[in-house]
Amino acid sequence: MIHPQALIDPRAKLGKNVQVGAFSIIGPDVEIGDGSWIGPHVVVNGPTRIGADNKIFQFSSIGEAPQDLKYAGEPTRLEIGDRNVIRECCTFSRGTVGGGGVTRVGSDSLFMAYVHIAHDCRVGDRVVFANNATLAGHVEVGERSILGGFVGIHQYCKVGAHVMLGVATVSFKDIPPFLMVHGNTAKPYGLNVRGLKRRGFSDAAIHALKDAYKAVYRSGLTVEQALQQLTPLSTQYPEVAVFTDFIRNAERGIIR
Repeated sequence: MIHPQALIDPRAKLGKNVQVGAFSIIGPDVEIGDGSWIGPHVVVNGPTRIGADNKIFQFSSIGEAPQDLKYAGEPTRLEIGDRNVIRECCTFSRGTVGGGGVTRVGSDSLFMAYVHIAHDCRVGDRVVFANNATLAGHVEVGERSILGGFVGIHQYCKVGAHVMLGVATVSFKDIPPFLMVHGNTAKPYGLNVRGLKRRGFSDAAIHALKDAYKAVYRSGLTVEQALQQLTPLSTQYPEVAVFTDFIRNAERGIIR
């Protein structure tokens, strides 16, 4: 299970049936859950907690110190859920004191090669990050979102759930849930209808979300006017309430 040329710190805690490949380094204050596979040439530093049944491929750096000039060696953390696939050369950083001290990554997700998740990010479950997708510090990404290759999200921005971002999209503002988005800078191109249907959204809910999208992006109303107009629809459909609540709480403004 543990290759003789792997280096495991005595203070690391490995669960049952954990495999560690040749030349990998597992540092102190690292916890790895049952059934996880750590490939060759992987570095995991702590404090970091990795859940069960994860697969981490070669040359990834997990739980390293944040890339923040204010960081002064404080004991911050990285927490990763279960059943993730983290491909080659990914870099996931620990948090900073100023951002709450923890970077969190959910479960059941695919992170392709060279993905970077910076300090203090919050990433939901069942996401897909294609090659070279990059999150700056303090970014939040909702569940089941898909980030295309070379996507870049500016620090403190939020990406809603069920969003699909096209290749090389760059965003400096918040991206509401359920959208199809592309461009530098990011522009909305309608709802992620195919994704919503695959995930079991009803036809009525999708139709209501289309109406909500038109009110915000196609009616010529201000954002505040659109939100007021959508109050009855938000009361009737929880999905629309998620959409409008996200916009209402967007601290950086939304893409337009």
